[in-house]
Order: sequence, then C-alpha cells, then structure tokens
Amino acid sequence: MEQTEMATTTQGAVRQRTYEDYCATPDDERYELLNGNLMMVPAPNMKHQKVLGRLYLELGNFAKEHGLGDVYVAPCDVVLSDTDVVQPDLLFISRAREHTVTEENVRGAPDLVIEILSASTADRDLGYKHELHGRHGVPEYWIVDPMGETISVHRQRDGRLELAETFERRDTLRTAVLDGLQLKLDDIFAS
Repeated sequence: MEQTEMATTTQGAVRQRTYEDYCATPDDERYELLNGNLMMVPAPNMKHQKVLGRLYLELGNFAKEHGLGDVYVAPCDVVLSDTDVVQPDLLFISRAREHTVTEENVRGAPDLVIEILSASTADRDLGYKHELHGRHGVPEYWIVDPMGETISVHRQRDGRLELAETFERRDTLRTAVLDGLQLKLDDIFAS
C-alpha cells in the first residue's frame, strides 16, 4: 500500500518536502520525493524482480562490454530538483553524462530510465513520473509490463516523452540509447 507523508508547518499548513527532508528518511525504507511529497515505495512481487534482474544483467553487460556507460538498479537516487527525487527500477548513464553521477546519487536526467509496473506504483510511473522525466529531458523512458509481457518505449520530443513503440514478448528491442543492443524479450519474460 502506497503512503504519502507530508510535512506541516507550525500553523498546520501543508508544505512541500525538500531533498533535505528526503535525506532524513529511514535507511530501511524506500521512498521517492514527488512534487514535494514523500511516497513510500513497497517491495515489488517476484515476477517484477525476475524481469528486473534479467534486464539489469542484459543491459549492464552490454553497456560494459561496449564501453557505453553504466547501468544502475534501485535503490539509486536520481535528483531532478529539490522537490523531485526518484528511484527508477533501472537507469543508464552514458559516458557523456557520467559527470551527473556523484558518490551519493545521480544529479540530473539519466540517458535511459526503466520502470517495471506493479499495482502499487503503476499510476505514478505512467502519470507524474512520465511527465517529470519528459520535463527534465530524459531521452528515453521504458515502461515494462511484466504481466502483459510488453515494453513500451517513450522518447523525448519537444520537452515531453511520447510513445515511440511497444515491444511484445516475441520481439527484439533495439534502441539508439544503447547502440547495437538486441534485447530478446522472450528471454526477459521467460518463466
């Protein structure tokens, strides 16, 4: 179950939380900061975890073998603003953008953000976070549906992300963000 935690002023008015507030959250719980609201992120189911693990191995190995950059898996903070800190399931940072990676977090838009849908986070992933990543210049955003066994690829266009293509289990996904990658979705969604 998703929880929203909001700060209140001494007069009882609700105020937006900041990155400083976010950093004070417990280490043993996973949060995101969306538009100044702390959102607890519950643990995903096992199908989600299998798909996440397979994507991480495939993309991470490909990026490393080709010297393209690094792939990170949640929890990994991506600070987009003082009131927006996300923890994508996976993200890719190219060599050209490696300056955004600090010891603590990523400061700015990754080259690729991947979210794997789950019942508790789907509305955020498809709604606010989709708009947020577009606004901050993420070149490519994948929405992975482990139950429907599809990956929808959204690409940057004029400051927003637009659906470019949807790949099904029988397809092979290719992307310019990881040039040369041929991701066989049957391998990703295998039981």
